[in-house]
Amino acid sequence: MKANPRNVNTGIYYIDGDVASGQGALAAGCRFIGGYPITPSTEAAEAFAKIAPKAGAVFIQMEDELASIASVIGASCAGVKTMTITSGPGYSLMMETIGFGAMLETPFVILNIQRGGPSTGAPTKTGQADMMQSRWGSHGDYEIIAIAPESPQELFDYTIKAFNLAEKYRCPVMIMADECVGHMTEKVVIPKADEIEIEPRRFYNGPRDKYLPFKPDKDLVPKMVKAGDGYKLYITGHTHDEKGYPILTQNSKVKTQKSTTRRLVDKIKLNADKIIELKEENTDDADVVVVSYGISSRVAVRGIEKAREKGIKVGSLRLVTVWPFPDKKITELAKKVKAFVVPEINYGQVVFDVERCSHGEANVILIPHGGAGVHHPDDILSAIEYASKENKKIEGIIEHKTKLEKLIFEEGYKLKE
Repeated sequence: MKANPRNVNTGIYYIDGDVASGQGALAAGCRFIGGYPITPSTEAAEAFAKIAPKAGAVFIQMEDELASIASVIGASCAGVKTMTITSGPGYSLMMETIGFGAMLETPFVILNIQRGGPSTGAPTKTGQADMMQSRWGSHGDYEIIAIAPESPQELFDYTIKAFNLAEKYRCPVMIMADECVGHMTEKVVIPKADEIEIEPRRFYNGPRDKYLPFKPDKDLVPKMVKAGDGYKLYITGHTHDEKGYPILTQNSKVKTQKSTTRRLVDKIKLNADKIIELKEENTDDADVVVVSYGISSRVAVRGIEKAREKGIKVGSLRLVTVWPFPDKKITELAKKVKAFVVPEINYGQVVFDVERCSHGEANVILIPHGGAGVHHPDDILSAIEYASKENKKIEGIIEHKTKLEKLIFEEGYKLKE
């Protein structure tokens, strides 16, 4: 009996999150990664490349990130599960082609180990400032799925989940980790292949002359074929009909543009309840709920513990799935709590969706952080204390500055006489 190539990594390891994600890609059935080295994500590509030959997989170092994302889309169209690995500057270069992949409904995964920016920024230090870019980075209307792991074990587990979601909904899926989680070293358990749930590629198996590349099933997702297998397969970034052909007449363009983009959005939005995964603790009686993701969730734990030791009723809502956003859950909690506290390693991104879904029912307090480091738990405690005492509704987002931010604003920006 031939050995399952996905069993090559089975065991218990002490590895960092980057490596865990590379191993997770292999376990998920990924057989092609096209990438370009960039700190702090390179270890994931190295881990995949090292063991890829034993699993019948291929890693190609492309000349840049533009080529990397293009190669991934091409390999996916050829019937292979694919992934690319990058960080902020490389992620920016990929944005146009991500939109192309969304229009083609190409399943692929992007691992983005976020770092401080903008531009070259702080290459070896952490950040969470690519979150809105993951959702709105390319032009036009489309939907993606984005997951934010908080540990090396989760980087393994959720890399597999990312591939499953990409295959199920035929869309790009982003793993929005951060440098801290990527470079954190912890115990990671890699189970046997037959213990891992895998979503197979949804291949069409009907008559060749009846195949329509973009004809959706009842769940709004079309079936795929392998390019080169003799099917009529026309691929274009233009607005297209079910055959994949560009629409030329004006009246048809309006109708097709509406129906095409509507479906690209609805196949995710209408399945949001199935896609979204949250970790919720102590929210039933909470006056304050801390909404967080990635490494900020782990830092928040101690701040929340300290607040509860002081008798403050505080709960936590961790966004494992950030996009699609859990609108319903935030709206539901906003009717019961005084405030949401949102620590982010940026100057406000996901917090805007927390405010949007609160509908003015609860205060929303941002704890910003410029990156290259993480929040101090006492800064989160301080924001929780403020939120628990504030009884009036305040329009807009309250920015609760950390000790570092206060030092910058109150001392660093003072003009010297």
